[in-house]
Amino acid sequence: MKRRKSELTEQQIVEAVKAGRQEGQHQMVCRYAQRVFAMTVRQVTDVMDAQELTQDTFLRAFSHIGSYDPQRASLSTWLCRIAYRLTLDFLKRRRPIIVSIEDTRECLDDISSERLDAELSTANEERILRLQQLVDELPADEQMLLTLYYFEDCPLAEIAYITGIETGPLAKRLYRIRRKLYKQLTRL
Repeated sequence: MKRRKSELTEQQIVEAVKAGRQEGQHQMVCRYAQRVFAMTVRQVTDVMDAQELTQDTFLRAFSHIGSYDPQRASLSTWLCRIAYRLTLDFLKRRRPIIVSIEDTRECLDDISSERLDAELSTANEERILRLQQLVDELPADEQMLLTLYYFEDCPLAEIAYITGIETGPLAKRLYRIRRKLYKQLTRL
């Protein structure tokens, strides 16, 4: 894919934003706003709130562009990290976190990751609706992890950067979330 003359490279966008040039800010928004909004709107039910969080993400990025390190992540991933934190803060302010007793202790029976995937992916319409309801009842941080992994198709390394959680504990956490969903789904 050839780059149009007016399009800046990722590095040029960063340098332009650092210099305070509108061209860099404009191209950053044009290139990455759709991904940031898509990630945010999956968590925030109100489109206006998602739009505001997307705008806040870019305002924060513009003011903190000096902290961006291209050696650690792409510009897109760095923006998603900012959006993740803003969205999580927003959701925590909006919805109280409820932790059931079941969530605070480890269950004795282990379920293989393959079995979890098979059970959670094979469903009729009623089961899909129930699964969506269960996902909606999860704490905001768990919903965000599922969104990044399953809807955004982000690799674990990218999610680790976005969330600030190392890949090993992150994989275990995703497994526990899936196991919790499975157990709630099979209780019926």
